[in-house]
Parts: sequence; C-alpha cells; structure tokens
Amino acid sequence: MDRAGVGRVCLALPGTTLDHPFGEGHDTYKVGGKMFAMVGAEGGVSFKVTDIAYEVLTDSGHARPAPYLARAKWVNLPRIDDWPEDELADHLATAHAVVAARLTKKARAALGLS
Repeated sequence: MDRAGVGRVCLALPGTTLDHPFGEGHDTYKVGGKMFAMVGAEGGVSFKVTDIAYEVLTDSGHARPAPYLARAKWVNLPRIDDWPEDELADHLATAHAVVAARLTKKARAALGLS
C-alpha cells in the first residue's frame, strides 16, 4: 500500500475527514474531529491501536511506538509498505472504530455511526 492507498482506505470509513494540521506533507485522518491515522511527510504511517495490540505489535517488533503519540497507544510503521495491504487496511479500520467508540452518542449519531 502507498500513501494514496491509505487515503482510499481511511476515506472509505464512515465519517472520516482528511486534515493537514501539521502541514501539507502530513495527511491526518479524523473521525468526529479526533485523529485515528496519519501519514507522515517521509512516508511512514501512524495509527491508534488497542492496548493489547500496542503491546503485541511493539513487543514483537512489527511496529514501533509512534513518536509523540505512544502514550496514547499509537504505533508507527516507518514505511507504509511494511505490512500486507489487507492487514494494514484492517488496522486502519480498527483505529477508526477505537476512536469512534470514544465519541459521544450524539456525535456518533451525527456521523451515522450509531
């Protein structure tokens, strides 16, 4: 998968928006105004994971703690093509679901996520 592929996967998820709060070189995907994935200017991808997935992925070396976001259980892949496309797409969908689940009922309903 490449940067455009990450964009296609993320934007296909309900209520997702694309933003550039860190500059045009960084694509940030949000649901309900909350980030769930980001592609960096140098081609890496970071995304939110569950607590268990964080431990498994970082302990096994499949991903590293995301710079600045590790305390919030985000992981980073220095290269987008480090994982098979279907597996990365599943992780991005899970990131979306984890963040969307923390939105208020009203916000989820407004986004059609109820």
